Amino acid sequence: MKTILVTNDDGYESKGLLELVKSLREIANVIVVAPANEKSACGHSLTLTRPLRFVSVDDDFYKLDDGTPSDCIYLALNSLFKDGDRPDLIVSGINRGSNMGEDITYSGTCAGAMEGVLHDVPSIAISQVVDFSEPYVDYTLACKTIKNLVTKILNSEFPLPEREFLNINIPMNLKEAPLEVTYAGYRFYGNEAQIHRNPRGEEHIWLGLHPLSFKKRDGVDGLCDYDAIEKGSVSITPIMLDLSAYKSIDKLKRWL
Repeated sequence: MKTILVTNDDGYESKGLLELVKSLREIANVIVVAPANEKSACGHSLTLTRPLRFVSVDDDFYKLDDGTPSDCIYLALNSLFKDGDRPDLIVSGINRGSNMGEDITYSGTCAGAMEGVLHDVPSIAISQVVDFSEPYVDYTLACKTIKNLVTKILNSEFPLPEREFLNINIPMNLKEAPLEVTYAGYRFYGNEAQIHRNPRGEEHIWLGLHPLSFKKRDGVDGLCDYDAIEKGSVSITPIMLDLSAYKSIDKLKRWL
């Protein structure tokens, strides 16, 4: 059987991760290395100032003590896979909440896939759009979608070149949905910082949730990720790690 390395940023006990693992173990050998604690919005960060430790939770299932998703992939590839061996695929998720538009740069879920393709392993990030006011999240469509896509990949080939990964977002409250190939939308942000005081009068600040608000990018044809979610489709976006603004290179040369 092929081998899949799985991580996430919601922590090793998250329902999305456990549902993903259960689904993928029907078609492949699955090894899990996930953060011991929630690491949402940690971005593509590595832990460089303290040692990290694998803790065995179950067979082929480890939590990384206070590690990030990038730590999990980096250390798994260099510790659990030896002598040049590599997993056939990396899947990061299923994240509780969307990862669309520029949110990709914040996302620990996407960072797990980023780290994978840096090491030349085909990688997928998958996220479930949710209503955070509701405690229950149904991952049925997400599991069905990722299982079908992974099966297709393992039986043929990964559809992207090196240093590109698939970013998948699943619409909310649907049992079936078509697939749409999209680009990353233009995300609007606001200031949602909330100031509170504890019983001692000390001030604390929480970063609040931003509403999902997007627009199309100028001069780009097709659907953005948010458009697909709005119409009840699964969004599949190819993401590249090259952040160079090629269209601005000549302008910058003239400016200098």
